[in-house]
Amino acid sequence: MIARLSGQLVAKHPPQIVIDVGGVGYELDVPMSTFYALPATGEAVRLLTHQVVREDAHLLFGFATEDERSAFRQLIRVTGIGPKVALAVLSGLSVEELNQAIVLQDVKRLTRVPGIGNKTAERLLLELKGKVVASAAPGQPAVASANRGGDVVNALLALGYGEKEAAAACRELAPELPLNDAIRQALRLLSKTK
Repeated sequence: MIARLSGQLVAKHPPQIVIDVGGVGYELDVPMSTFYALPATGEAVRLLTHQVVREDAHLLFGFATEDERSAFRQLIRVTGIGPKVALAVLSGLSVEELNQAIVLQDVKRLTRVPGIGNKTAERLLLELKGKVVASAAPGQPAVASANRGGDVVNALLALGYGEKEAAAACRELAPELPLNDAIRQALRLLSKTK
């Protein structure tokens, strides 16, 4: 298994790139978030990789961060989600946005990604429900925000609000709000809509 490549960036043709490592050119597919973070052609680059071996091909996928690679690996474990679809998801959503979509069970957010229909989005959300799709470092704000968003939705559901109302209110909250303040703010938002 090839876990990482360090070398010279030779070519960039979205979503594929070529990295020269000791005279061998490795072709990788990368999500657009990684693509935009790449240096100019001819410069040194280092990417984490995931290798997929099939009867007809050996495919390499490259990632700028461990969170992206971890999210990719969890996505391809979902029934019906292959590497190309997982790459499309990570190109359309950041890892943090994907986590929030999972916590809030937000089908709409996933269906905005090209190639993801309602059924695929629902299956993805169902199989990843309760999971964080990255190796979350303690105190990482985006993951804490996603987890907090789920707590706010659960609190609103317990108070008798509908799932759609709760999710809509939660999307309007500032990510840095503490849980208690987030619940109060969500209640204020919901009281204005009635």
